[in-house]
Amino acid sequence: MSTPADFASPLPEPTTAERVRTVLARAASLSLTTAAQQYDLIGLHSVSPSGQVTLGSRPGCPLAREVSTAPRGGLAALLEFTDIAPTPVRDRVRARVTLSGWLTAAGDDGLHLDTARATLRTPAGATDVGLDELALAGPDPLAVDEAAMLTHLTDAHGELTDALLGLAGPRLPYGMTRALPYALDRHAVTLRCEYPSGHCDLRILFPSPARDAAEAGERIRQLLTAPDAWSHHSHH
Repeated sequence: MSTPADFASPLPEPTTAERVRTVLARAASLSLTTAAQQYDLIGLHSVSPSGQVTLGSRPGCPLAREVSTAPRGGLAALLEFTDIAPTPVRDRVRARVTLSGWLTAAGDDGLHLDTARATLRTPAGATDVGLDELALAGPDPLAVDEAAMLTHLTDAHGELTDALLGLAGPRLPYGMTRALPYALDRHAVTLRCEYPSGHCDLRILFPSPARDAAEAGERIRQLLTAPDAWSHHSHH
């Protein structure tokens, strides 16, 4: 049974800390900047359950040498992770996460980042995230599966995108040239609707949150068989 408080609650969206953890969970590469140089590291980082980042490095490699010669055993570093939409939409960069802190040698495990600051940048602006929040948050359960699911939706099921668009009713502005799946989280699927100039994002909420990829697929089917679903869209 609904309580009055339910109606005052914001639309279900990931918290800023969850969004940061989601970007970290699915990023395959990162850009690392130190006082001496910049590194592009592909497939060389891991993220612990509490959100701590460890970089794999070989002894004697330039980065490991920098860390070993840093004063007080810590090398000031800036790590940037870029979240790119897996589908060929306009403006594919969805978010950037910047972690700043100090790199220290972590035995045979590589280099450990002692994070001092975390920032999420999206088209809407930049937000700093508390480190305690970051440690307690987790990535969205669809983080790792999102790219494959959106690509499949785009390549094999264009009719589903059209059907999802139909849920928007009269709220979509006139003159749209194309719509593509743009994002997926446990709460909703988002379509990017492109116009001759600019675009808007249509966020279509699931009837209830999805716990995994299979449930997300089921939620999309539920949306299309229960047209009383509600949605939210934002313009950029």
